[in-house]
Formats: sequence, C-alpha cells, structure tokens
Amino acid sequence: MSDSGKDGVMWLPEPEAKDYPAAAAYLALLAPDDVAAAIAASLQAAPIQHRKAKDILRAARLVLLPPDNAHVASDLKKIKDGRKLSPILMVRGDLAKGIPAQIADGYHRVCASYLTDENTDIPLKLADAPR
Repeated sequence: MSDSGKDGVMWLPEPEAKDYPAAAAYLALLAPDDVAAAIAASLQAAPIQHRKAKDILRAARLVLLPPDNAHVASDLKKIKDGRKLSPILMVRGDLAKGIPAQIADGYHRVCASYLTDENTDIPLKLADAPR
C-alpha cells in the first residue's frame, strides 16, 4: 500500500522511535509499568496493518476531537503541508468482555485523519494486552 491515500494523508513507513515510550507512559496509567513496557515491546515487534479512521475511533470508543484542538490542528497542518504522519500504536480490546481498544499513541493523528476523510486508511501497529 502506498504512503498516501486518496485523501492526501501521508504516512511514515514506521512509527517514530519516540512513539514507543509515549505509548508505554500512557499504558502505565492503565497497567503496571512492567506490563506497559511489555505491551510497548510487542508494539515495536508488530507488523504494520491498515484500518479506517472511523473504525479505530469506534473500536476505542473515543470521541472525535475538534479541529481547533491544538494537537489536532498541528496534525491537520502537517497533512495540508504534505508532511508524513507517524503510524499509530494500538492495543486490541476484548469484545467478549466489553473492553475497548486503546490508542496507546496517535489519538490526535487519528482525529486529524478522520477530519480529512473518515475513510482514511491509517497504518498502525496492533498488540494484544496480556490476559
């Protein structure tokens, strides 16, 4: 798949190195540090997949942030300027238990992509939480 869809959102081939510690820091709010670190390591090893912006937000049960949110606005400017965004890092939810997926890093990028086109194909790395 190319790094740019019909919507004009362009993506780096891999997440930036800084995204993994950011994901671990977020996940450490939801799980012990060692579990968060293990999930971050799983994310680093995971292959890139593609999912629609609208599906990512629904699976995570997150609201769409407005275009005037500072971080969303920054990412919208990057899109307008033709700069590539970093793929997102996500932890799979559990449908049977009613646990939503978690965007460990990249919520603002998902929102900016959705605001550009809700059908934006977003590259992501997906890991399972330890059971």
